[in-house]
Amino acid sequence: MPSLAAVKAANAKYAPPTPPVAVFFGGTSGIGRGTAQAFARYTSGNAHIVIVGRNKAAADELLAALPKHEGQTLAHEFIACDTSLMKNVDAVTRQLVEKLPKINFLCISSGNMTLLGRKDTEEGIDYRMAVQYYSRWKIIHDLVPLLRAAAGGGEVATVLNVLDPARGIAIADTEDFGLKKPGNFTPLKALQVLPTYTSLTMEEFGLRNPNVSFIHIAPGFVNTNNFNSNHWSMRLAAPIIRPAIWAFASSPEVCAEYMLYAMLNAKKGFSRVGEKADDMGLKSFPYPDEKPRKELREKVWAHTVKEVEVQEAIGS
Repeated sequence: MPSLAAVKAANAKYAPPTPPVAVFFGGTSGIGRGTAQAFARYTSGNAHIVIVGRNKAAADELLAALPKHEGQTLAHEFIACDTSLMKNVDAVTRQLVEKLPKINFLCISSGNMTLLGRKDTEEGIDYRMAVQYYSRWKIIHDLVPLLRAAAGGGEVATVLNVLDPARGIAIADTEDFGLKKPGNFTPLKALQVLPTYTSLTMEEFGLRNPNVSFIHIAPGFVNTNNFNSNHWSMRLAAPIIRPAIWAFASSPEVCAEYMLYAMLNAKKGFSRVGEKADDMGLKSFPYPDEKPRKELREKVWAHTVKEVEVQEAIGS
């Protein structure tokens, strides 16, 4: 795995022949914000950067501080979206498909930190699972045509899905991927199955789009706003979490360097990547063998299509 100094040096050499288009879901805070800032810095602002998130004030502050390229006509813009609802994601992805000619980099880091039990959205999906898995799958699914457009023009096309490929577990009940059966949901189980779903479906995206890069990456232990929640569950855990953050957590700025390095140096197809931009392969994945992985991948994909209620395009 490369050192931080080597990563920064490599990032500084990034010189795209044409201005890239980069979209950051969850870009108003934490890892997404840090990665957007690093991307803007290394491109000297000569890129079309779209920040998608809930906090307009934070986005306005971020966009105002991003470097501007001399004579720049490309926009740095914000689109509001609460990704816990698929209808919100659908509205934003439709808008992006209509207005953008391509996407070179799609970074998704939207998330939440809660120790509570199941809390369904109005669409009947657990909030945590909606934000960390279903909405992310839909974002990628809906924006694949723009990634294909970039790849078809001989340009880089990369998806960076920030979760944790090393944390996934085997799926005990393949008839209840949404953990909706009585007694089948726990916060820990949800946190553990989502990385498995993510790796499986990111692999499927890679198989369907071999000229696009799909990365499931672990950010490591990062000091983000997730740990600053005023919710009682996080206040209760604060005496344990806070000292660990001070002692061991990296800053969003350091994490962003590795996220950007992975994004700029991605191989085509699917890859599982560690927090220091190291290629994990199938290390620690509960389904290393192709046949059972393929069978489960197809089941998770079919479940997700049904749950998110998308119509798959012919040839997708």
